[in-house]
Amino acid sequence: MSAGAGTPLILDGITQRYGSALAVDTVTLDIRGGELVALLGPSGCGKTTLLRAVAGFLKPTEGRVIIGGQAVDHLPPNRRTVGIVFQNYALFPHMSVADNVAYGLAARGVGRAEQKARVAEMLALVRLEHLAGRFPREMSGGQQQRVALARALAVRPSILLLDEPFAALDKNLRLDMQIEIKRIQRSAGTTTLIVTHDQEEALSMADRVAVLNAGRLEQFAPPTDVYDRPETLFVNTFVGTANVLHGRLATEPGGARVVALESGGLLPAATTLPDGTRVAACLRPEHVAFAEDGPGAEGGIGGGLDGVVEIGLPLGATLVHEIRLDGGARLKTAEARAAGARPRPPGTRVRLRPTAPERVSVFPDPRH
Repeated sequence: MSAGAGTPLILDGITQRYGSALAVDTVTLDIRGGELVALLGPSGCGKTTLLRAVAGFLKPTEGRVIIGGQAVDHLPPNRRTVGIVFQNYALFPHMSVADNVAYGLAARGVGRAEQKARVAEMLALVRLEHLAGRFPREMSGGQQQRVALARALAVRPSILLLDEPFAALDKNLRLDMQIEIKRIQRSAGTTTLIVTHDQEEALSMADRVAVLNAGRLEQFAPPTDVYDRPETLFVNTFVGTANVLHGRLATEPGGARVVALESGGLLPAATTLPDGTRVAACLRPEHVAFAEDGPGAEGGIGGGLDGVVEIGLPLGATLVHEIRLDGGARLKTAEARAAGARPRPPGTRVRLRPTAPERVSVFPDPRH
């Protein structure tokens, strides 16, 4: 198994209905060979339905699943060359680690000598060769997860599917396993689809992220693009944290596009939407800066947004503040904390500005 040897996977207009309920709405994804793609979204958004369609556990109402250039919708799960790691790992408790890894090979009629060699190769890949004789009950959650991964990879699948694989692990172990699985996936070169509702997991592991909402694909892009250049209001608010301020678009006498906020003040607006459009302006906490020239009455892009500190929290290397703007809206800020720095006291008058005009994302206001 060598990196870059993965098989391309295409989900071509997948739609899934359950009676009158629409679980997946015409989703198309073109996944490159060897790529790790995360399906990210809240519960009920359709990500597990898409995974089941690829695995062959359900036949889509419409659309095709194409693996390596061949449509596989007519094939049962055992003929799709797909490996799956379930959320609960699904290891056989009465079998040793080696026997668990060999199970899929034996079921396919692979000879004992080849089974032994493949099991040794897979256990070395997941760094568990020294535990081949143990049983699942004698292993930690992270070790069981790696056994499940070795079992899935042993049959040399074209596509590897990971269904919420870290949900049962504590936070510290989860991060270790994310790094480990990324290493293993890169080494094996297997095209991988991971289902998760954890945005940090998706952003840290995936080559590209497919953000789903109510069965629809909202954005499919590299993690940095999803975070820095969200294409919809849902993506902006679901991935990461965002302050949302409402207002109307306008053009200043000098030609600058702005959002005139309902709560007072102006924000820059890089958008082609027409003047007068009611919009939601999103600004991530780390993209809000404290102006150093003190509060003033003029507001706007130059003067900033004036307000009062309501609370400040020192969160390790970060200082977080919640500000009540003079118009009543609340806005969170996040900034790197220098050694010994403390939050600004409640009641402190401050002025805020975007760190750059392009950091303000503008979308049509769904309330109107």
